[in-house]
Formats: sequence, C-alpha cells, structure tokens
Amino acid sequence: MKVKILIPTPLRRFVDGAKSVEVEAATVEAALAALGRRNADLRKQIFDDAGHLRNFVNVFLGDRNARELGASLAEVPVRDGDVLVLIPAIAGGAPEVKLSREEILRYSRHLIIPEVTIEGQKRLKASKVLCIGAGGLGSPLTLYLAAAGVGRIGVVDFDTVDLTNIQRQILYSTADVGRPKVEAARERLEALNPDIEIVTHSMHLASWNVMDLFGAYDIVADGTDNFPTRYLVNDACVLLGKPNVYASIFRFEGQVSVFDAARGPCYRCMFPEPPPPGLAPSCAEGGVLGVLPGIIGSLQALEVLKLILGVGEPLIGRFVTFDGLDFKFRELSIGKNKECAVCGASPTVTAPVDYEAFCQVRGAESEADLGQATLISVEELHQRRDAGEQFRLLDVREPHERKIVSIPDSIHTPFDELPSRLHEFDSADQFVVYCHKTGRSLDAWRLLRKAGFGNAYVLSGGVDAWAQRIDSTLPRY
Repeated sequence: MKVKILIPTPLRRFVDGAKSVEVEAATVEAALAALGRRNADLRKQIFDDAGHLRNFVNVFLGDRNARELGASLAEVPVRDGDVLVLIPAIAGGAPEVKLSREEILRYSRHLIIPEVTIEGQKRLKASKVLCIGAGGLGSPLTLYLAAAGVGRIGVVDFDTVDLTNIQRQILYSTADVGRPKVEAARERLEALNPDIEIVTHSMHLASWNVMDLFGAYDIVADGTDNFPTRYLVNDACVLLGKPNVYASIFRFEGQVSVFDAARGPCYRCMFPEPPPPGLAPSCAEGGVLGVLPGIIGSLQALEVLKLILGVGEPLIGRFVTFDGLDFKFRELSIGKNKECAVCGASPTVTAPVDYEAFCQVRGAESEADLGQATLISVEELHQRRDAGEQFRLLDVREPHERKIVSIPDSIHTPFDELPSRLHEFDSADQFVVYCHKTGRSLDAWRLLRKAGFGNAYVLSGGVDAWAQRIDSTLPRY
C-alpha cells in the first residue's frame, strides 16, 4: 500500500526539507519503520532504542490518533492512498510579535475594544488565513481581513478578471479586466495594507496539492462556487484539523457556517452528497444580486476574526441562512454525523479525493458529459444555415434571459416547461438546443433523445459563444 507521511516543519531538516514522504506499508508501524530506514537521522529523533515511536511524537491517521485505533501501531492497518501526519510536541519559539508605532495608530479602533486590545491585534498579525476563491465572496473577505491586519493572507484562484465580475467583485476595477485575479488582488490588498503579507496561489485545487497548501495556514475560508472544490476543501480541512469558514450565495440568498470537525460537524455531516446537476446552478447560470456577496462575505470575515481572537461564539454547529428579499436571518442547529464519510466513527475518506465525477457539477461540464452529447459549434451552425440547411433552434433559457439576447429565428421553451410541451414538436425535425453556455442545453438534449428525437444537437458554448464569435453586435451576459 502506498502511504504518504506528512513531515512537520521541525523534522524536515532530517529529510532534506521534504514536506512529505511516500512509503510502501500495510500498517502504521510498518510505514513509520520504512520512514526510519530511509532517513537514519530522523529515526534517531523519533524512535527509541527499541524501535518504538517516542511518546513526544503522535501519529494521526486521518483525524484520529493512531495510538487510539489499536493495541499497538502494528495492529492499525493502512490502505492505499492513506495519509499519516506526524505531530511532535514543540515548545514554540516563534519570534515575538510586535506592533510598530504606525500599526498601533492604524489599528487603534481595534485596540480600544476590550475583546481585542493590543494582544488580540498581535494574534491577528501572527495569523495565517487561506482564502479559496477571489470572487464575489473572496472580495469582501480578503479586503476586511487585510484591513484588520491578518498577518498572512493566502489567495487561491486561477481565473482572470471578466467584465461580468465587476458588478459584485469589489476587489477589482474595470481596468483589471483580463488580468489574473490573484495578481490584481495582491496589488489591491497590498495597497490597502502594506504591513501584511499577501501570498498568491494561481492554481486549481486538486487532491495532490491541497494538503501541502492547507498545511501552511491556520484557517481556511471557503468562498468557492462549485461542489467538487467545496468537498475537497472540507475533506482536507478535516484531515489536517483546520477550521473551515464556509459561505455560499445565490441570487438573493446566502449561507454561512464554521465547520470544525474537532469541535463539531463538518460540511459532509450536513451534506453527505451534492445536489443533482442543475438544482443548484452557479452565479454564472443563476445570477446573484451584486450587494449580496458583500453581506455574506463580511459575515465570513467576522467568523474568521472571531476564531483568531478567540472571542464570541463561532458558528460551529450552527448554520445561518440569509434571505435578502425578506431580510430574514435564520439560525439552524446542526450536529455531528456519526456516519460521516470523513469525520465519522468509521471514515471511508482518509485522503483527499478529486470529486468532479462525484458532483457532476454544471457550468463547467466535464469532457465525459460533453462526449455523450452530439455537439455543434457556432461556426458550423452558422455555415450550415447559410447554406440553406433547416434547423429548429430551441432556446431553453428563462424568459428574462431571452429578453437580454437571443439567436435570430429561434423558438423559446424554458427547460422546466419542456417535458410537458414535447408534443408540440416534430421528432423528425433537426433540432439545435442552446442556453446561455452549455449546461441546461445538455439536460434538454438528453430529454429530447429519451423522447425519441434522434436528430438533435447541443450548441457548444450557447448564445454566449454565438455573440462572441458569430455576431459581435449582440450583448453578452
């Protein structure tokens, strides 16, 4: 069995600076023995003369202390892909955090709060927070954490600034359109507070990089907009013992919570599996009122600051929803799920997993999804129509979307009405189904094929691709 052993900072000098070491083993004891054989200097530090792990070193399998899982480490089995974490006792020794004269003035409104004071501000300066996503939620989150004096803020995003972002992503200006988000974010945050460190990670989170990345931070703030990343973030936080400050938004509604498996439930406890594709569309598909991320992202920042300062009651075991139309907050109580796949009594997830297939999220269709459909590009459709070929263009978007833009000579049937209106169409006709991009048209295509419409296509990229590559006079959204 291949097992990864995460090496803590104090012990890395004995393994040539490596953050992790992979070994072949069937039990925890065998994995540690293999590590010791490969690194003689490390073996002397963590094993006694009898070859037993010294008492000042703990080894965790997932989020469980391996010593608690069997009478001896030789009786604790490991599976292929498991992750072991070495946790030695450390004395501290971090340099004393001091505030300069300018910092004392900058944070003076914090320092006079009894729950913060100068000691709390020092904790903020010493803290390290990783923000996943630099979009609608990440904008107010990072701005307020930077303004508050969080010493190191990591920003994870691999996207570029698009004009459609500016309506809600207040981290950017129109001049930033086309720039990498992490680059524009760092510039803005450093301008806001030059005394802190902004670390950018222009990367796609995956099972192979998430543990090393999260290990360098104290708290993770999840502002993602897709389920594969959300489950990956949760699982890595549980495995590493990191608090996960969660937020999400849709149209006029938002959600906030703190998932910390050491003190309460994790995200999987509440949502063991994702919703079916299309039920929870992304902001790009369903929209969001521009001010909503500011409200929810600010609440997310508040929970991060409370965790760092150790004040108040964090939203652990509590799930808050906000309805902006009715202006109602609701607090729901959530408990730890003993059957949870990652933090339950018998976890089945013991290492990070990539979840694209598990979640089947819409808005960023997998190659497998697209490979099942009969696609037609906007260029091919345009050429074949110009050549006189007859198609029935079926727009399955909502009526308010069609008012923004549509492809000429198309018919309109919203996706939700399609099942009850199939009788209106001739299955012998040649159909091209389109939506904003591709997500809903894939579902409509499947519905048509199941109903016997054998000559149907999905317009790749939807009306957005048509406006971008065929008729640039049409608006895009």
